[in-house]
Amino acid sequence: MNRLLSSLVLLALVSACVGPPNGRRPTSERPVPLAPQSPELKQCLAELGRYQARYALLPDRNYGSGCSTISSVQLTGVGIPISNITAIQCPLALNLAIWTREAVQPAARQVFGERVVRLESFGSYSCRNVKGRPQMAGTRSEHATANAVDISGFVLADGRRIAVDSGWNGTDDERRFLRSVRAAACKRFRTVLSPDFNAAHQDHFHFDLGRGPFCR
Repeated sequence: MNRLLSSLVLLALVSACVGPPNGRRPTSERPVPLAPQSPELKQCLAELGRYQARYALLPDRNYGSGCSTISSVQLTGVGIPISNITAIQCPLALNLAIWTREAVQPAARQVFGERVVRLESFGSYSCRNVKGRPQMAGTRSEHATANAVDISGFVLADGRRIAVDSGWNGTDDERRFLRSVRAAACKRFRTVLSPDFNAAHQDHFHFDLGRGPFCR
């Protein structure tokens, strides 16, 4: 009996000496709870579903220095897959989905006789200032609040890729298609910037729901 008791005490002492690697305390794996959804956010999420968007609702985050992701989703599809969207405000995601269905797809069918099967983007959220506009130096970009998205290309069902950088001054069909979808975007987003605006936008369309209206 004494031998058994001694063994148990020794085992307890050894266990007490063994801790997490590198002396780090284990961290909780519980998810950060989401804030209660506003009626506007609930309506926006419902509309995203109607447009067959694929998304995951994200916790509200305020990173300080004018950067945040509030009422945002991780967007992976707008009826078709879209790349590189880690966080985007729901209203912007909804307008992107509507633009894709009501403008991009009809233009692709009319010009190329094909549908678009994937959108390519340079992303949405980025904690940074406005680029390429000296008069706005030091001003936070709409990207800093996940209220802007940069679209760089369109992939057709037959495998062709219509890139903004090469297509803006490319074939007649590429030029026609890209100018058509830009014109439609100007009716849906507050600010639309294209290669016609400046060199910083030579390879993508910038859409946001912030300042404006401005379309170029």
